[in-house]
Formats: sequence, C-alpha cells, structure tokens
Amino acid sequence: MNVRRLIPGTAVAAATALGLATLSACSGESAAAGNTDKFDVVASFYPMAFLAERIGGDHVNVTSLTQPGQEPHDLELSAQQRVQVEKSDAVLYLKNLQPSVDDTVAQSEVKTKIDAAQLTTLEEHGSEVGGHAAEHDDGHDHEEEGGKDPHIWLDPVKYAEVAEGVGKAFEKADPDHAADYKKNTADLVAKLDALNTQFKTGLANTRTKVFITTHAAFGYLAERYGLTEEAISGLDPESEPSAARVKELEKMAKADGVTTVFYETLVSDKTAKTIAKDSGLKTDVLDPIEGITDKSRGKDYFAVQEANLKALQTALGTK
Repeated sequence: MNVRRLIPGTAVAAATALGLATLSACSGESAAAGNTDKFDVVASFYPMAFLAERIGGDHVNVTSLTQPGQEPHDLELSAQQRVQVEKSDAVLYLKNLQPSVDDTVAQSEVKTKIDAAQLTTLEEHGSEVGGHAAEHDDGHDHEEEGGKDPHIWLDPVKYAEVAEGVGKAFEKADPDHAADYKKNTADLVAKLDALNTQFKTGLANTRTKVFITTHAAFGYLAERYGLTEEAISGLDPESEPSAARVKELEKMAKADGVTTVFYETLVSDKTAKTIAKDSGLKTDVLDPIEGITDKSRGKDYFAVQEANLKALQTALGTK
C-alpha cells in the first residue's frame, strides 16, 4: 500500500545487497513487508502481530520481525529488516522490550508508529509480584531485578486496552476500512473479556496462591487474579539467580505449599528443573506467549492462554 514513501539511499543499498528477501509473517507464510495493495503493518513480535492480524483482517498485510522460536528479548534487526520497517505503512511494537526495534523505529520515517506501551499503564515489577510480596516485606532484602514490566499481553484486561488503541490507530491511518477495524476490534475485545472471566472464575478458589516461574513474565496476570508470582530470575529471562535466591525459593515453596516450578519453551529449563528436583517439586510449562512454535500448547494466543489457565489450576490446586 505504501507506494509513495521515499526510502533513504542507504536503506536501498542495504536492501539491494541482501536481495530483498522477505520475512515470514507471524502465520509462518511468506509475505512482503511493504508496497502491497493492503495496509502494510510490521509487528515487533507475536503478541503485536496477533493484534494486527485480528484487528486488520483481510485489509492488512502483517509481517513479524521476530520469527517463531526466536527469543524476542534477544532480537537484533538486520539491515534488511530495517528496510522492511521503513517500507511499511505502520509499525506496531512494545517499547523497551526489544532495544533493536526501538532504535529502528526512532530512526524511521514510518508515518504510523504504534507503541503498545503507551496504550495501557506499565508497572514496576521485580522477581516477586502480587499480594504475597507485601507479606514478605519484613525488613530483610529480597532480590528485586525490577523495572517497567513490558509483559502486558499476559493480562487479558491490559491486552484489551492495547487492542482498542491499535484499532483506533488503524482507523486513523487507513480510514477507508475504519468500519471493519472498529468491528474487528470490538470482537477481539469481547473475546478478551471472556478470557478474563475464565481466569477470574477459574482461579478464584485455589489451595495456594503462589507459583514459581523461570522469569518474571506473569506479574500482571498474578496481580489481576490475586496470585503471587515468585520468579527465579527477574524481568530478564537470561539472568542467573544467586544461591541466596535459590535457597529463598526452596524455603518459600515449602512454607506456601507450592507444588510446581514453571518453565517456558524459548529459554533454558535447566535452572527450573534443578530447583524442582532439589525441592521435590513438579515442573510444567507456563507459556509467556512470546511466539508460537510446534512446542506451544495451542495455535494462537487464546488457545495458549487457556492451556496456561489449566496449568495454573493444577499447580495451585483448584477447589
């Protein structure tokens, strides 16, 4: 659709050198990132691409910068990908999650830049998030690798807020299809509201409210449904916990009746399984839905979230 935008000479040169090979869209099918007859959207990673596809429907051509199975936090954009961002009609991203994307968006001349972080409220989260954290505020120091938590898509309510903002941005940028974007957004928000009800009802009565995860991705979800997430690491999935943190987790697990240590599919499960073994606990997957792969327990956001709910109900002991 973006046939009039001038691409900087350096970008053209880089594209020529690389042959302008196309990326896979988040659906896994090859698609050009720009200059199609549709509204061309480049999304930073799966949760953003999912919104763009659901809201845009047949009117959009969506390309994801993060490939299935790739850890989003580690993404480094190539010269080719930077050209693809420049050629798009809109870029949808989550600022402070992927620095390489942030830098590219800041330097690009894309007319429509949609930062999901500006469409809801971000909170400061550390390695311990939820009601349980206040109970532990007893004067001794806890490891808190805190900061603005970007994992807003794991809370259906916050994700719905982002969806509404994306829908409005699409309506403004592509007014010819505004009515369809509005309808698609309303449908998506309704499904997210239903998902919120499923979580609220499904986690209302459990034997324990505490769960352990590999890294602090589920803080918003924990706070939304009255739970406490204890993360082995902080917001960075690659950070290593100290011996003191491991010991604290093992002690806490016994005190709070924790049964399961959750790990995820895109980062190493070694530490989670070691802690579980040493503490006599089970392990299971709690998916942060940063990408859909063959290992995912579902083919899209909603299916994986429902699998996450079942995993939490089992681990927490639903009554």
